Amino acid sequence: MVAPTTEPFRDESDPRVRGFLDHPVSPAADGLVLTHGAGANCQSPLLIAVARGLAENGMTVLRFDLPFRQMRPHGPPGPGSAARDRGGLRHAVAAMRKIVPGRIFLGGHSYGGRQASILAAEDGSVAAALLLLSYPLHPPRRPEQLRTAHFPQLRVPSLFVQGTHDEFASVEEISSALALIPARTELSVIDGAGHSLAARSELAAVAASIATAFRGFIA
Repeated sequence: MVAPTTEPFRDESDPRVRGFLDHPVSPAADGLVLTHGAGANCQSPLLIAVARGLAENGMTVLRFDLPFRQMRPHGPPGPGSAARDRGGLRHAVAAMRKIVPGRIFLGGHSYGGRQASILAAEDGSVAAALLLLSYPLHPPRRPEQLRTAHFPQLRVPSLFVQGTHDEFASVEEISSALALIPARTELSVIDGAGHSLAARSELAAVAASIATAFRGFIA
């Protein structure tokens, strides 16, 4: 059986785009730009598995390191880095538009997904839909500090994927928050999963379910 292929990707725009392209077996019309959370990079097992699952479903995926991660290999984003990280997302989308002729989607895990959603709220033309994995609705044990100020301006269709044991948002909390978004939304729930969405032994199955849910969402 022929499998999707992966190759390094570099673009010298500012902010630079550094990451990997996951190609489907057959040429794809649509592409997804996918990025990581605050403590990870584009080589995280979750991103690799989700990218592979989508490539197996006929989509080209660019998973890349946000600018804060390119500046230092470890640690969370620093104060004031969010705007530059969103600039990195925008440049990654522009790079993907040169690779595929069809629709461009944008997504990320946790912090990366949050920045993708803020960018889409600022500019609805940046992507045709969003894939938001483990959206960090609030800091752990601080449910009053909601990160939803931009939700009423988000008019891009968005698929949220949330684990039932995620300390950054319960299924009930995220369901309630989605009512603030005027665009079409859908919530895909991973039973028993925490913020990382899957243990290594379960990654392939979880990634396949995410890919199936997203392909159905954008159909």
